[in-house]
Amino acid sequence: MDFGQLIQTISLYAIPVLLSITLHEAAHGYAAKLLGDNTAYMLGRVTLNPLKHIDPVGTILMPLLLYVATSGAFLFGYAKPVPVRFGNLRSPKRDMIWVALAGPGVNFIQALLWGVVFYLLQGMGISERFFIEMAQGGILVNVVMFVFNLFPLPPLDGGRILVGLLPYRQAVLVSRIEPWGFFVVMALVVTGVVSSLWMRPLMGLSYEVIKLLLSPLAALVA
Repeated sequence: MDFGQLIQTISLYAIPVLLSITLHEAAHGYAAKLLGDNTAYMLGRVTLNPLKHIDPVGTILMPLLLYVATSGAFLFGYAKPVPVRFGNLRSPKRDMIWVALAGPGVNFIQALLWGVVFYLLQGMGISERFFIEMAQGGILVNVVMFVFNLFPLPPLDGGRILVGLLPYRQAVLVSRIEPWGFFVVMALVVTGVVSSLWMRPLMGLSYEVIKLLLSPLAALVA
């Protein structure tokens, strides 16, 4: 593993990753607060301070070890989950959907904003590789966060959305998966199921939507 390449990769992705994680988690807490649950707010988790959301193992150590061990072929990490007492929400089953959607929604918005940065750099004639690749990395990181977190299995956001959408009996059955959901998701990731059947198709679709939404700006700076 080239140590210089590792440092370069960290420097390129540090800001996009910190922003994607921090705003994702803060969005969950803020949405919960708006909908009646102050738990995350009282614990200081509705904040843009990344230190409040970083898990030393899941956010730093695990991704670094996986990057080195697989030469960048496989990465996985996680932040501290924002505590939400769904029973405190004004309409728990319905509001659970909005709280869960808030995180991936903010990631999609960030992907769009990094796309704006990318086109503005081009429009201003800035060709510095570091800034161009950081903007591209910002799009990639947030599209990955957006798509992966929508995978419909608890404890991921997509699983909570599914629970909120299903009729009560089916929702209870799906929610019972949560204690083992992380291990199920990891098994599906390692075996390539998530990548081939979920990540690649939906990431491709997400990129097309972003490209379409930013097409007026792209035409303007061309």
